[in-house]
Amino acid sequence: MTAKVLRSPSRKELYIRSKNKCIPDLYQYHTCVNNLNYGVIGNCRSAALISDKGSIDWCCLPDFDSPSVFAKLLDTEKGGSFAIDVDASYTLSQEYLYCTNILCTTYKSDKGVFEVIDFMPRYKTGDNDYFTPAEIYRYIRIISGKPVIKIHYDPKLNYARDEVSHVIRENYIRTYSVEWPTDCIYLYTSFDLTDVLGKREIALKQHEFLLLSYNQKLVEIDIARVYLEYQRTKVYWLNWANRSKQYLLYNKEIIRSLLILKIMSYDPTGALLAALTTSIPETIGEVRNWDYRFCWLRDASMSIDTLLRMGHYNAAQRFLGFIMRILKSKHDFFQIMYGIRGERNLSETDLPHLSGYENSKPVRIGNDAYLQRQNDVFGYLLNVIYQYYVFFPGTLDEIEDMWEIVRNIIRTVTTRWEKPDQGIWEIRYEEKHFVFSKVMSWVAVDRAIKIAFLLNKLSYAETWQGIADDIKTSVLKYGWNEDLQTFTQTYCNTNLDASLLLMAEYGFLEATDPKFEKTVTAVKNALFHNGLMYRYINHDGYGNPVSSFTICTFWLVQALFSVGRKDEARDIFKNLLVCGNHVGLLSEDIDFSTKRLLGNFPQAYSHLALINTATLFSEEKTIAKFVKP
Repeated sequence: MTAKVLRSPSRKELYIRSKNKCIPDLYQYHTCVNNLNYGVIGNCRSAALISDKGSIDWCCLPDFDSPSVFAKLLDTEKGGSFAIDVDASYTLSQEYLYCTNILCTTYKSDKGVFEVIDFMPRYKTGDNDYFTPAEIYRYIRIISGKPVIKIHYDPKLNYARDEVSHVIRENYIRTYSVEWPTDCIYLYTSFDLTDVLGKREIALKQHEFLLLSYNQKLVEIDIARVYLEYQRTKVYWLNWANRSKQYLLYNKEIIRSLLILKIMSYDPTGALLAALTTSIPETIGEVRNWDYRFCWLRDASMSIDTLLRMGHYNAAQRFLGFIMRILKSKHDFFQIMYGIRGERNLSETDLPHLSGYENSKPVRIGNDAYLQRQNDVFGYLLNVIYQYYVFFPGTLDEIEDMWEIVRNIIRTVTTRWEKPDQGIWEIRYEEKHFVFSKVMSWVAVDRAIKIAFLLNKLSYAETWQGIADDIKTSVLKYGWNEDLQTFTQTYCNTNLDASLLLMAEYGFLEATDPKFEKTVTAVKNALFHNGLMYRYINHDGYGNPVSSFTICTFWLVQALFSVGRKDEARDIFKNLLVCGNHVGLLSEDIDFSTKRLLGNFPQAYSHLALINTATLFSEEKTIAKFVKP
């Protein structure tokens, strides 16, 4: 039998609490069956998803995009997991340690109480050096009584494609692939190794530990070492969170989202992932299942923009370094996305042996979207590069290198903006003249003009201004539908699209422009349903979308706020926050009816939008930082 997991009050009760301004603690209570009830730990090299029952159901080692070691998330029978099993008398609860990415699962019963503290080590070892090993610590602390547990250790290497075998050595268990014996992992523990592999009952009498490592350890692993790694990692995250701007309202949600964005940065290169998972579907049973463990220039640029606003300049510098490394030549062809080390070939394949998340096939690794043309991406990228010049220009040679990238981007925009593309939503089978792609092409040129002025390159600014004017004229002429009194999704259809809500955010129109105000109203009327937003409702080659794309509801809140409909915006925002899971995390999509989380998880898009939206409704703290709410 399984232990009980604390469940939430009704949604009506949660909404009443939100109206009474209890939002900062709402997600402590909210959880529902099959709602991606996972906490996430990570160290900017890899990450793991840990269920509210304390089971590691997704982890790839040694890196984010490596083959999985545990993939129960994608196949409950074959995928593999790593759990602490207890009987049905136990009640479980889970939360993050304050302002950290350390997850604590508490097990309570009349038989005893204990905690499992999960973390992946991360801390400084020098001025610019960090310790980020490919390993997971499970620090088990007994609180009271005499709890009895079983260890369910069931790794399945290489996306569960390989047969595995276990060998017990003097102080560890080595698990290896029978097909490829050098592909192996190591489990160190204070428990008897045969008890662990035999899934025997173990009585907890003192603090214990489990350490899963991709590498054989060269230092002695004992409870003292585990405690040291725990404290070092805790201090690192506390210090990192304390460097963030603090807010009077929604500070807890903002800090949690920042911590998630930080986890999703790949330390060796500065790349940012779109999400930590693959193939969690937008709708259960359908085929919109993609691998998001890559760096989309759009998502990463938006994340960096948010981190800059929140005071984390190093992350922006590292990402710009990643951009400079992948664009090695003045003549490089721009992709919309890259591997986290800068890889260009991200070919997509299926894993037919896995049943998929709740039997939603196919399970995919790789993503063929890297071949697409998406003209909006250049706007986000140049928006961040402009901030580089404003906030932290480097040495002369670095500035000149970046200027070459700017010119290369504008050359590309000049040849592409008049052509159709596949748009922000990656429509796979047809290119069209998407209005928002034209808008972001304008943003790219506009930011390049600003950079040219900063560098006193006035002739470039003058030439580029003509291009910007041409793009704007085109959008105003062909993107505006006079009969509908709104901008539309493309030049040739009458559909509405949530991306149009960003036209004022990026400065293409003023928020007071009547055309923007009318577009906000039209988009809301067409796409707002059950408190959430569709990104669009027209057929896209896979059918009509039936779930809400999470970031789109945040965009609606921001747009309503900008046009002066602030009370309406605040109500939608409060209701959206309730959709987060039990530890406040958000995925790519939300079901309109049940409000369950869907799509890859956690989603950088969703959390950066939460931060940007929350700061609209709160002033920054001016008192001393880091006062616990």
